Amino acid sequence: MKQIFLALATSAVLFACHNSGDQAAIEAAKQEAVDSVNSANAIKQQVLDSVNAAKAAARERHAAVAAQNSSAASSESSSSAATTTTTTKKKGWSHTAKGAVVGAGAGAITGAIINKDHVKGAAIGTIIGAGVGAGTGAIVDHAKKKKEANQ
Repeated sequence: MKQIFLALATSAVLFACHNSGDQAAIEAAKQEAVDSVNSANAIKQQVLDSVNAAKAAARERHAAVAAQNSSAASSESSSSAATTTTTTKKKGWSHTAKGAVVGAGAGAITGAIINKDHVKGAAIGTIIGAGVGAGTGAIVDHAKKKKEANQ
């Protein structure tokens, strides 16, 4: 990239200065182009150095926190005789939400196929499908809650 920039700047200066024939102006323009590329590279290197320093600091903080957590966990496990673990089931999507999403997708596709105005049909199908899917999912959710309550 810097080579292309340097070549373009040099050729532009050469064509501009060729008519005047001033060799000193050509050399000055070349040097300006080289200096601007060098300063851009220096700034780029400073940014890379600061990013690398920030990454190294983050790694050090992470290692310190992990060491602190492991030492706290080892002292905690040695001090308590009986530990209780509770496992929680991941919640996930409800049947109502799943039904609404599936119904909206199916309704959009069906509405776009059936209606001559595909966009309008897809919009109407999405609304109707989402409603029917959410209703069906709500019925399934209600039945599941009822079943769990009876057990």
